[in-house]
Amino acid sequence: MTSGRAGRLPDTPRRCWRPDGEVHRFVNDLERPVGTYLYGRRMYETMVYWETAHAMPGEPPVGRDYASIWQAADKIVFSKTLESVSSARTRIQREFDPAMVRQLKSATEHDMTVGGADLAGQAIEAGLVDELQLFLVPAIVGGGRRALPDGVRSDLELLDTRRFAGGAVYLRYRLKPA
Repeated sequence: MTSGRAGRLPDTPRRCWRPDGEVHRFVNDLERPVGTYLYGRRMYETMVYWETAHAMPGEPPVGRDYASIWQAADKIVFSKTLESVSSARTRIQREFDPAMVRQLKSATEHDMTVGGADLAGQAIEAGLVDELQLFLVPAIVGGGRRALPDGVRSDLELLDTRRFAGGAVYLRYRLKPA
């Protein structure tokens, strides 16, 4: 989850801030163990770029590396309106079903991530999220969606931080049980 000012996610993530090579390599290493991405429709529509990014002229090696990581993982898109997907290893689920996600989570040996503010909020509320990995970036985006849901309270344990030369900061927290 990438957050700009005041804990808000930009409405158009790819237009507000692009990671430099240092951050992108770090993200690639974070994403390598991911076996399944859980997305809301808007986040999927942003991320599907990586289905063909490896063939884009001028895409740097770090971007092509991320494209191969993304393509190798399964993707589940939770959407009532998306009619079809344009990426391999992707399926649509019409409703967010915490029991299904819990079962999938217990059956997999790989990491799972949740992308999209609304979906992340639902997963946090359902007790499905073990960790939050946040990037604070040096950009004011002038609006956007709340990064975390209203009405959910959880203490956090700081597990890791990293400051990047370009001003971005990575924060990794474990959600403590209530």
